[in-house]
Amino acid sequence: MAGSRRDVDRKEKAPPAAAPQQQQPGREEEREWVPWIVPVIVTANVALFAVAMYANNCPAHARGGRGGRRCVGAGFLRRFAFQPLSQNPLLGPSSATLQKLGALVWDKVVHEHQGWRLVTCIWLHAGVVHLLANMLSLVLVGLRLEQQFGFVRVGVIYLVSGVGGSVMSSLFIRDNISVGASGALFGLLGAMLSELFTNWTIYTNKAAALVTLLFVIAVNLAIGILPHVDNFAHIGGFLTGFLLGFVLLMRPHYGWAQRYVLPSSVKDVGRKFLAYQWALLAVASVLVVVGLAVGMAMLFRGVNGNEHCQWCHYLSCVPTARWSCGK
Repeated sequence: MAGSRRDVDRKEKAPPAAAPQQQQPGREEEREWVPWIVPVIVTANVALFAVAMYANNCPAHARGGRGGRRCVGAGFLRRFAFQPLSQNPLLGPSSATLQKLGALVWDKVVHEHQGWRLVTCIWLHAGVVHLLANMLSLVLVGLRLEQQFGFVRVGVIYLVSGVGGSVMSSLFIRDNISVGASGALFGLLGAMLSELFTNWTIYTNKAAALVTLLFVIAVNLAIGILPHVDNFAHIGGFLTGFLLGFVLLMRPHYGWAQRYVLPSSVKDVGRKFLAYQWALLAVASVLVVVGLAVGMAMLFRGVNGNEHCQWCHYLSCVPTARWSCGK
């Protein structure tokens, strides 16, 4: 997944002709943040992948063949060598290593009460290919969002969306482990979409921005129907981020109408949020809290989502003549 919404210019009503150069009231309150949380997240993911490879130690644990010859890159990577391509074509550790370090495993979450795996799994990656794809997407999407809205809001959306993706994945996938930041990344994409909606009136080029963003989202969701891709995590993360965007990424609209009735000496008419923004914030707040609470309750009770939705498995994998989806 990779892609980010192009910057769109904010639409501003022209000031009275008598004062064409007057600064827009309240604009000085806006700022562009220096991004640091996204680089920290990228660094943490790379560091944890290195830890996973160190713990994996393929040459010492490889079975068959002569010592570590089956491991990819054993000659120069030594302890950090990758698992054989037949076991992990993404150039990474074994499934057993990922499970030890906190991969999402339904049985362990439900029966062994290891709910912490809902969080730890989003910091692990199955291989170099998986890691590079996700981190490139995070840089392209996350840096711009953090510059606009700051580290707190972007960090909250990233983490909560990751958990939302983990919850939905666990409700529908029981036989495979799941790792990766894809759910959190889809949360950022969902937040970008809701941010466009909730701040609709301050943007120009609305149609172009909306079509571009919807295209990026659709392509990435379409990739999720391929086998061995956890599209439920993508969908869960996207929905969580979409709702959080209404809550956390609301922008003020400035009270231009008041300028025509206030004395000319009053230059700052203040920040103003519109009624539809508050309505979206209220509805989204309720939905995200209820959705996460109900999802976690269902998960820890051992509910199988496939029993309540017979067709939902097609959201994650569509069988064709070229591949099967397995269980």
